Amino acid sequence: MTGRVEGVSLGEIVARLGGRLVGDATLRVTQVATLEQAASDQIAFFANTKYRKQLQSTRAGAVILAPASAQGCARPHIICDNPYAYYARVVRLLNPPAAAPAGIHPSAVVLSELPATVHVGAQAFVDEDVQIGEDASIGAGCVLAKGVRIGAGSLLYPRVTVYAACCIGRNAILHSGAVVGADGFGMAREDDGSWTKIPQIGRVVIGNDVEIGANTTIDRGALGDTVIEDGVKIDNQVQIAHNVHIGAHTAMAGCVGVAGSTRIGRRCTFGGGAGILGHLNIADDVNVSAFTLVTKSIAQPGTYTGAMPLEPHRDWMRNAARLRHLEAMSDRIRELEARLAQLEGRN
Repeated sequence: MTGRVEGVSLGEIVARLGGRLVGDATLRVTQVATLEQAASDQIAFFANTKYRKQLQSTRAGAVILAPASAQGCARPHIICDNPYAYYARVVRLLNPPAAAPAGIHPSAVVLSELPATVHVGAQAFVDEDVQIGEDASIGAGCVLAKGVRIGAGSLLYPRVTVYAACCIGRNAILHSGAVVGADGFGMAREDDGSWTKIPQIGRVVIGNDVEIGANTTIDRGALGDTVIEDGVKIDNQVQIAHNVHIGAHTAMAGCVGVAGSTRIGRRCTFGGGAGILGHLNIADDVNVSAFTLVTKSIAQPGTYTGAMPLEPHRDWMRNAARLRHLEAMSDRIRELEARLAQLEGRN
């Protein structure tokens, strides 16, 4: 949900975002585009050397690039240390969020007193004792249960559900279908094999500048709270179980699953489909590759991979058959090693 601006000069971009401009400061750009597709009124970025030919042939009005890539660039360009991050800020500058009109839609049900700057969309429900900060936007069909806290400037897209007593910080973004604070999967096995539900009496506490993807679920704590620290970015269809703690600025791609009571450090990344078992500790600055299953705690920063690479099906079947015999092969190798040791001893 963004607006559009009529264009920004390169000089204004640098004045706002920093960097060093080489070229015409009065040149105006109206949008961003790829090196290959950009027109003369658009700005592109160059961050990967495999696109060097496209940099040479681009028709972009200007290019964002690193100091090492600037030499020989014929187009006006902005030099910065991190072209991709700079590009992201330019996109935001040219496509600012479209502000929802302040006020409460006539079809919404609001049982709490809210600031006049808050937007509440059609058929949303805001229960008693809910506090929402200035300039927040609550989309159509959202449900905020009793005691919820939403920070200033936060944006909830249509049909987000926040269960009772959960807290969301400032400038958060929650996409449609996200559910914050549903019960964690807490069950006690009885002697007869049946299950008794354990009431989940904790909360979900989400920090500032957090983004939660569509249809992502974050369960409330069983006793203490499930905590998502500042700056965390979570993609679509992610499951965060009860009492998980995620450190600041960690990012998770789609379909990641985190089991209960796991503690994840700061600045970690998790590729799509990764799974993390419960009651583990993940250190700061850990990168987990896509579809990797984390079965034990990780104490050192670094990249960890456990996924099998793609191969032709026939080869996979042959290797899978061999895997089934690994234990027998291991026993046979130990036996051969023992016999070899005996022979060497006799010699």
